Amino acid sequence: MSGAGAGSSGRRVVVLGGTSEIALAIVRELQDRAPREVALVGRDPDALASAAAQLTGAGCPRTLTFALDAHDLNRHELVINEVFDELGGADIVVLAVGVLGERGGLPDDVAGALEVLEVNLVGAGSLLIHSARRLREQGAGTLVVLSSVAGERPRAANVAYGASKAGLDSLAQGLGDALHEHGVRVLVVRPGFVHTRMTHGLQPAPLSSTPPQVARAVVRGLDRGSHTVWAPPALRWVMMALRALPRPIFRRLRQ
Repeated sequence: MSGAGAGSSGRRVVVLGGTSEIALAIVRELQDRAPREVALVGRDPDALASAAAQLTGAGCPRTLTFALDAHDLNRHELVINEVFDELGGADIVVLAVGVLGERGGLPDDVAGALEVLEVNLVGAGSLLIHSARRLREQGAGTLVVLSSVAGERPRAANVAYGASKAGLDSLAQGLGDALHEHGVRVLVVRPGFVHTRMTHGLQPAPLSSTPPQVARAVVRGLDRGSHTVWAPPALRWVMMALRALPRPIFRRLRQ
């Protein structure tokens, strides 16, 4: 199976950030099409076990769990290798590691802002690189990287989060170009506001969506061979307009 033509057909799925509502919705959307063997990687063993049970109930014939914290950089390579070896390789790797943190401009909670950068960029970036190396070794596979429209042009409303996603987005795009000739695809997913546990209690932004809606957009992107997916698709044109706004006008945006 070539990386360029695999689409959404790969049987072996690895989820980094194994309790992410969006990532689990992607797995369920894939499972609705064909059986999937799934490895869930995350920091909370109990939450991982619950997520694995849900996927088993949804029909996944095999679910594995691996405990790993995004901060534990020294163990990333070891655990990624263990995941790939136990699963017998991977066809689709979904990277869904992330925290939201404090909203606003200059952080009051400096430690919290650094936590966002460490988890969303350094930790997620490390997992992305180690997974990419294993896919390159096997000569096939797809990396699905959950970025955000917040990274397209970070705003004063979410400085640390937007910056972290901008960095991860850039890393994923660069790896996509570097890995193309090795049969490995990278699909960058840029959702807008998604109704999840992480965003509970926040005022929804325009063009908000749900995890199943994002999942359907991702699977369509996989089948189309896309390198980037916006969810919902209309956000692509909204962000194009926002990127073109002069800074004095852009600064007035509060959402």
